[in-house]
Amino acid sequence: MNLSVQQKLENLSHRFEEITGLLATPEVQNDQNRFKALSREYAQLEPCVACFRRYRETLEGLDHAQALLQDPDPEVRSLAREELETGRKRCDALEQELQILLLPRDPNDERNVFLEVRAGTGGAEAAIFAGDLQRMYSRYAERQGWRAEIVSESEGEHGGYKEVVMRISGQNVYSRLKFEAGTHRVQRVPTTEAQGRIHTSACTVAILPEFDDVEIDINPADLRIDTFRASGAGGQHVNRTDSAIRITHIPTGTVVECQDERSQHKNRARAMSLLQARILAAAQEKQNSEIAASRKLQVGSGDRSERIRTYNFPQGRLTDHRINLTIYRLDAIMEGDLDPVIDPLLQEHQADMLASLAGS
Repeated sequence: MNLSVQQKLENLSHRFEEITGLLATPEVQNDQNRFKALSREYAQLEPCVACFRRYRETLEGLDHAQALLQDPDPEVRSLAREELETGRKRCDALEQELQILLLPRDPNDERNVFLEVRAGTGGAEAAIFAGDLQRMYSRYAERQGWRAEIVSESEGEHGGYKEVVMRISGQNVYSRLKFEAGTHRVQRVPTTEAQGRIHTSACTVAILPEFDDVEIDINPADLRIDTFRASGAGGQHVNRTDSAIRITHIPTGTVVECQDERSQHKNRARAMSLLQARILAAAQEKQNSEIAASRKLQVGSGDRSERIRTYNFPQGRLTDHRINLTIYRLDAIMEGDLDPVIDPLLQEHQADMLASLAGS
């Protein structure tokens, strides 16, 4: 490990110890904003500092084993050589882990997200598949200890959704889901198919980080706000009152709806948060449109040819075309076991970042 990296890790360790002390002081504990900010920084630093401690302990073990090579007892020297070999491999692995932990963080990684699924090419079967994807992500959120709630929905005629928007909240949600954005293609025999032929349909998935109110300034004069009665489930109280909210941002034509909450006030707040996320996402997409590397994970038109992933039900196969990943456990994936898909995508992204830094 070079000296500059080691010095950076030493500085992070000192900062971690400083934050640990500050969090125990009454002044910080009585200041909720500062306590929250320091707690967030503590959580960010902890994995890196813990890994650096293991790395230093391994180095100390290597020094001890190196000294034992001078022992007159041949058995001790043999054990020392084994310990050196094991320690060096562990040291290399920890250096690699530290390199990844030191990579620049996406500032949105810790944010909650709005996950939008829209039926694309394929008619009724695309809507049914959109429902399957919504269920898959809900199950995955449950496995992660996150909270998933439907913000708005437009049901398909034969089941599923023409469009469904979920808010998923929890720890590091965006960091795990950000590579799900794009066109998802399904190949299977639809329940509506009488002759047993395999059909190909598609849905688009968008992942929008949820931003704080202060991060975007929307002029109230640019908004048209309508209320209406929620049409989905939610009990008699929801259906009897005009609690659902539709907000139109006139300059961009962006329209959002929220009918999940019984309170019109809560629906309005949630809809405004979704509106901010969509407007910011559109601005970022425009800004990054000329960067080819960032385009591969963006949502396409919903056409079957513009796919990031294929779900082949007859073969029980999932293929992610961006990293040429193929997994034959589609049933488990559709039940929310998405880590075998998400982890390789994250590793590929980290490898690309490491290669970019090495070449700079």
